[in-house]
Amino acid sequence: MPLTILVVDDDLGTRLSISDYLELSGYSVITANDGQEALAMVDEYHPDLIVTDIVMPRMNGYELVRRVRQQSEFRLLPVILLTARTKTQERILGYQSGCDLYLPKPFELEELAAAIRNLLERSQIIQSEYRFFHPDNLETSTPTKSLENHHSDLMNIERSQMLSDLTSREQEVLELLTHGLSNAEMGQQLHLSPRTVEKYVSSLLRKTATSNRAELVRFAIKHGLVE
Repeated sequence: MPLTILVVDDDLGTRLSISDYLELSGYSVITANDGQEALAMVDEYHPDLIVTDIVMPRMNGYELVRRVRQQSEFRLLPVILLTARTKTQERILGYQSGCDLYLPKPFELEELAAAIRNLLERSQIIQSEYRFFHPDNLETSTPTKSLENHHSDLMNIERSQMLSDLTSREQEVLELLTHGLSNAEMGQQLHLSPRTVEKYVSSLLRKTATSNRAELVRFAIKHGLVE
């Protein structure tokens, strides 16, 4: 069964060119005109990856990604932002919202397809590892009980070591980050400035050897650093 990609853009020509190319590449493609429509389609179709524009009516791409990340079942869903906005601060905003890749327009369809393949491969690996290390979350479990206990012990040791490297404030920021909160929202809850929150996020990225917030959230979930 082909993987499903949701393409979101208010420009019909862009939607058609991307969807046609991806369908020829073997993917199943669904499309949406704006973020609000896309959010409903995520809930209905559970796509394997989202490609979305930023500037759209009703709900822009930043808000779409934030809303998607607030749902636990979609925290690991790969998201690519497409936009003509290329300023550094706008790219930072895109990553802070939870996207995996920021691809500026104009772009080559071949480059987009390569990025999609890479993100989907990583996503499949992460999901496989999660299923292996969390067999209790599956309807059926193939590993033996002793093997499950062995991996559970290893995970608990690894989790304890990682948690010991994090300060209590970093743990608080990490927990809020997995809920898709922005720096300003986390700052309000923790009584910190957005700049201070960003310093804690940077520290977490460094300690976990991850390159962006989406990878950090995946890392935290995989290693049991958050509930």
